This record gives sequence, structure tokens and C-alpha cells, in this order.
Amino acid sequence: MITKRFIEDWRGAHHNGEIVSRDLTETPLEFVTAPWLQAYFTPPDAQTPQMRDALALSDTLANEVLAADEIVIATPIYNYNVPALLKAWIDHIVRKGMTLGFDDQGLVKDTKATVIFAAGGAYGPDSPIADRAVAQHYMKVVLGVIGIDDVTIIAGENAKLVDMGETTMDAFVDTHGSALAEAAA
Repeated sequence: MITKRFIEDWRGAHHNGEIVSRDLTETPLEFVTAPWLQAYFTPPDAQTPQMRDALALSDTLANEVLAADEIVIATPIYNYNVPALLKAWIDHIVRKGMTLGFDDQGLVKDTKATVIFAAGGAYGPDSPIADRAVAQHYMKVVLGVIGIDDVTIIAGENAKLVDMGETTMDAFVDTHGSALAEAAA
């Protein structure tokens, strides 16, 4: 619901904008393996057809990032960090020579990112567990590595209140409404 609200706000602010959606739960994403790494570290002109196949999805994902003016990542937080599927996507899009230069400078330029988290707890600066805001820091670091420095974090904290019946989903989303609208503008 929080992502749906952001998309509605974004469409309202960008009437001619195009949205490319990728649901990682529906993407046949594999974790990085030894054959993938071998293909990755082999110069393109020396790659076998099997190596090119091993990198095909990674090439697609990295090219999606390179083509985007804005990237929106909506994710839950599990045990203080991002889910394994999002980490796998990150491993596929942080690519030397594509999104990351051989000099370790990010190659994704003029791109904005908004990361929308849904977290059961609250990790804001006044929280006694603020030091556990690992996911927020991690995403800023990773996006910065590939060159995206304009990163907005929307921390959908206390989502557990919906599960516990202490608030409704609509009320939860409404508490983040101004941050969503501002990020979408």
C-alpha cells in the first residue's frame, strides 16, 4: 500500500513519465555463484556463450539502472537489513565497467533514488535502537558506490502496529503521506 501510494503520487507529478516495474519475487534471480564470478572477471571478448548466459540477467538489470532517471526501491526490513533477494539484485547491478568504474567511481549519473522501507520497529534518531538502522545506511552506501548520491529514504517504521491491529493500513500509509508526496514530486 505504501508503494502504491508513492506510485500514485509520482504519476500525478510526472504525467508523461514512464514506470518500469521489476518485482524481484517474480524475477528468476540467482545469487552470485562461482560460474557467475568467472564470467564477470573474464573480459567480454573472451567470454564463452555459457559465460554470457550467466551474465545475461545481470546485464539486463544493470542496464535498467543505467537507463533510469529515478529508481524507487520498496522493501521490507528483515532483521535490521534488506531481504536476500534485494541483496542479490544489488550484487547483479554493482558491475565493474557498467555501473562502477574500474577506478571505483560510480557510473550511474543524474539519477535519483527513493528507498521506501517497511519496518516493524522504529529506528529514528530518537529511538533507543537507532544504531540498528543498518538497512538505511547500507542502501545509501550501495547506491552511492554506483554514483547515485541523491537518495531519499522513507522509513515506514512501526508497520507492526498494523499487524497487531493497533492501526489500519490506510492510517499507517497516511502517516507517511507527506514524505511520499514530497519524494514523488
